[in-house]
Amino acid sequence: MKAHIGVDAESGLVHTVVGTAANVNDVTQAGALLHGQKSVAFGDAGYRGVHKREEARGAKWHVAMQPGKRRQLDLTRKWARLLEKAEQLKASIQAKVEHPFHVIKNLFRHKKTRYKGLAKNEAQLFSLFGLANLAIAKRSLLVTHARGAS
Repeated sequence: MKAHIGVDAESGLVHTVVGTAANVNDVTQAGALLHGQKSVAFGDAGYRGVHKREEARGAKWHVAMQPGKRRQLDLTRKWARLLEKAEQLKASIQAKVEHPFHVIKNLFRHKKTRYKGLAKNEAQLFSLFGLANLAIAKRSLLVTHARGAS
């Protein structure tokens, strides 16, 4: 079981959850993760080749470089240092996407799938990511409320 999520960049809240079998390639779900009129999308190395897919067109995709190719960069050259900086920026955005996974794994203790069948596991993921949205929104609301009180 693999979960693919779409996250809003400003709020960090999950807007799309797609559950697939573990052997399904990430890039096949790219079109399902685009939400509304999003013009920019980020993905890890599993989304290589997304620009060739018809259902993922309409958004500018920023896909991370494969780790092996990134390690091979010669950082003594200026272009390689710029490319490494771009990869670090992509990784910082990817960390925001991974935060809801951190919440459901650590706050709600969801470490492995429990049910037989894709539909049951996907239903559990829907509820867990909904609860994660509440936990993330609560945290930002508490910060806003604490700043306003004096």
